[in-house]
Amino acid sequence: MAGQFVSAISDAAFEKEVLQSEQPVLVDFWAAWCGPCRALAPVVDEVATEYQGKLKVMKMDVDANNQTPARYGIRGIPALLLFKDGKVAEQIVGFVPKDTIEKTIAKVLG
Repeated sequence: MAGQFVSAISDAAFEKEVLQSEQPVLVDFWAAWCGPCRALAPVVDEVATEYQGKLKVMKMDVDANNQTPARYGIRGIPALLLFKDGKVAEQIVGFVPKDTIEKTIAKVLG
């Protein structure tokens, strides 16, 4: 389900890969049974390709990992959380067009 520049992330690796990352990190919370998540996947892949080197993009399967989604109050998926300096800088819930995601990233990347 992940593209060339998108990595899968687990509860166990979240602290190191996301919260301690030097770069901002976009985390896509998704599940295999979620239609809008599958529709958003190619958009997330495009974003990962375009922002390669400036932004890490990761996907977390909420069925396989429940600690992190619970910690960040993820109730609806797809949910995109943009982390900067170990904190949630922006949050997008639901299927949105690519330009909405890009505008949100631009706010965080400055």
